[in-house]
This record gives sequence, C-alpha cells and structure tokens, in this order.
Amino acid sequence: MSRSGTASPLLALLVLVLGLGSAGQAQAVGYRYWSFWDLTGGDWTYATQGPSTARPSDGAVQGFRFAVSEDSQHATKPRGATDFAAICAKSPAQQGKKRVALVIDFGTPADAPSGETPPSPRTACARVPVDATSAEALASVAKPLRYDTNALLCAIASYPRAGCGDPVSTDSRENGTASARPQADSSGHGPSVGLLAGAAAVAVLGVAALWQARRRRG
Repeated sequence: MSRSGTASPLLALLVLVLGLGSAGQAQAVGYRYWSFWDLTGGDWTYATQGPSTARPSDGAVQGFRFAVSEDSQHATKPRGATDFAAICAKSPAQQGKKRVALVIDFGTPADAPSGETPPSPRTACARVPVDATSAEALASVAKPLRYDTNALLCAIASYPRAGCGDPVSTDSRENGTASARPQADSSGHGPSVGLLAGAAAVAVLGVAALWQARRRRG
C-alpha cells in the first residue's frame, strides 16, 4: 500500500474524532426554569433569596420569568410594566397589609416545553399580611403553584404542566426545538464526550507516528 493510501484513512479518522469532540461541545446545556427577580433602582436584579424565604416590603416590585438559561448570570429578565403605582393602582393600601407588585412572564414559545404554549405575560398586585413571603404573595394571585421536593418553584398558574429545572440542549433551542436532553457529564460523574474524543485523537496521532517511523526504517 502506498504512503498516501495509508495516511488518508488515518487523516479521515482523525477528522471524524475531532468532529465528535466539537459536536459534544456544541451541545451546551441550559436549564428550563422559573427565575426570581427584584426590581432595584429601576433595573431587574437576580434575587439573592428564593421566593419561599424572601419577605418583600410594601411597595416592592418582584418578577418571575420562565426561560432556558445556563446560569443566573445569563438568566433572562422579566418583560412588561414595572411601575408599582400602575400595577397596584386598583389595590388601595389596607391596615395590617402590604402590597407587592408582581411581574409574571411565562416566556416565549422557544423556551416552552414540547406541546405547550406560554400564556401572555401579566402583572398583578398582591395584597398580603406584612410578614408574608414572596411565595405567599405569588400564590395569592397566580395559583396553583407547583414545587419539587427541594422547594424549587416548578410552575406558576399550572405552567408548565410538568418538569422542573429540566436540562435543555441550547443548540436544539436555537433551532426552535428546545427539548430536554440528558447530559453525559453534567453531574461530574464519568468522562465527557470531549474528553473521550481528545483521548481518541491522541491515539490516532500515535498510530500515525508509529506508521511513519516504520516507513522510514523500511
């Protein structure tokens, strides 16, 4: 067999292995979930507490947004009106109560689970006891809520019907098919696709080097 005839299969194998590694990296994973926000100085900031422990003051504006996000730094902010006076205009103050303006954004079709359509974003004014949590304020205006066993907020007003913080392939989301996809190494257990591809590439290069050394000796 000629040198070029032997090198070509090796080169093709190397390209294939490197392609697999690139494909594994392209399928970055985000999570489909409800994020929780505080309006501070006119801007949304990711809440430092969960809604079940946060206790907003009278006049606070808080937001909930359903979307696919990789982490809190890249989370998608709620859309819609944020003016407390406008949201709570029809809910006058009462003794022993506080008012919390809530912006509830169900997200876009691209972020929706398969077979579901997100409701339109809406606002609500929750009038609750002064010691109420954000979760209690939300429950007063957007029942039913659904939580998982770790107290993670999974659904507002029954949306979505199922799932909670599901992993989602971001490349499929960009193509308009944001379906949950299992991750081989998301929990840190077991080798990743990229690591396996890299090891295979090293092996291919080693075989190629060995073949060239034998050719020189021949």
